[in-house]
Amino acid sequence: MSEFDLIRRHFTRPTPSAVLGVGDDAALFQVSEGNVLAVSSDMLVSGTHFFPDADPYWLGHKTLAVNLSDMAAMGANPRWATLAIALPSVDEAWLSAFSAGFFALAKAHHVELIGGDTTRGALNLCVTILGEVPQHQALRRAGAQVGDEIWVSGCLGDAALALAHLQQRIELTEVKFAAVAPALHQPQPRVALGLALRGIANSALDISDGLLGDLAHILDASQVGATVELASIPVSETLRGLALIPCPSPAEEGSHAALLQQFVLSGGDDYELCFTAPVHHHADVVHRARKVGVPVTRIGHIVAGQGCVVRDAAGKIIKGASNGYDHFR
Repeated sequence: MSEFDLIRRHFTRPTPSAVLGVGDDAALFQVSEGNVLAVSSDMLVSGTHFFPDADPYWLGHKTLAVNLSDMAAMGANPRWATLAIALPSVDEAWLSAFSAGFFALAKAHHVELIGGDTTRGALNLCVTILGEVPQHQALRRAGAQVGDEIWVSGCLGDAALALAHLQQRIELTEVKFAAVAPALHQPQPRVALGLALRGIANSALDISDGLLGDLAHILDASQVGATVELASIPVSETLRGLALIPCPSPAEEGSHAALLQQFVLSGGDDYELCFTAPVHHHADVVHRARKVGVPVTRIGHIVAGQGCVVRDAAGKIIKGASNGYDHFR
């Protein structure tokens, strides 16, 4: 099968909202009046972002989901995407499953694949996504104000817990792993929430590299500090249950608790939204989140100064809380 046969068979779909889609040297599309274009690219590399034997359907889903999450963080309506893919070989069954997962999520969010590139090489997936947002309603990192409440969507830590199980750093029962695996393999981009937060959130981003590491980007861009309450961070019943399991010795208990704390604060791969909003918008945040069916939780507040302080349930500062994932550290 040639490169062009591969593209036609697996990645060519109708693109009714584009002037010209897949098949030419560039795609053509008209941006609606009054909106600005939001553009983001994310790369997934075999062995770094996913296991080489990852299920191709859910890999197709995740390849697009991580990009949709960026649109959600900007309050942008996703519209078009390009896909650059390096393949070690042409595997029809793998391609069929991967493209099915990709296009199922694309259809759910009305995203059209309008172009990209294919080449032979180590498995590597890169999507560039384009969305629209009214010029003065885009959610940005540089907008947090002293006194803002800090919120997160969904639950944190499950993806890191699932990954730790696969890496044999922690052992889960089959039932518990099944409960947390979707967070790692099938993240749900919070696009509807991002759109709902227009006009009430002062800042936002998606949590991809861990809560503390990503929140630090908001703090740096906004030149403010933060206090986060560890006990307020939402976690699943599975992770909470593990935290309550007695350990045989104090040493093991300490390491076990520290590992679970790490999953929540800096585990990464959550793809939930972290955002700040004024206190007087508290009820609005709750109402809009409930309307789009996404749970949100207030976990702290923005303060004057620099950096982030994490406190336990007794108000004591937790020292040594690590930042998020960094590819080059």
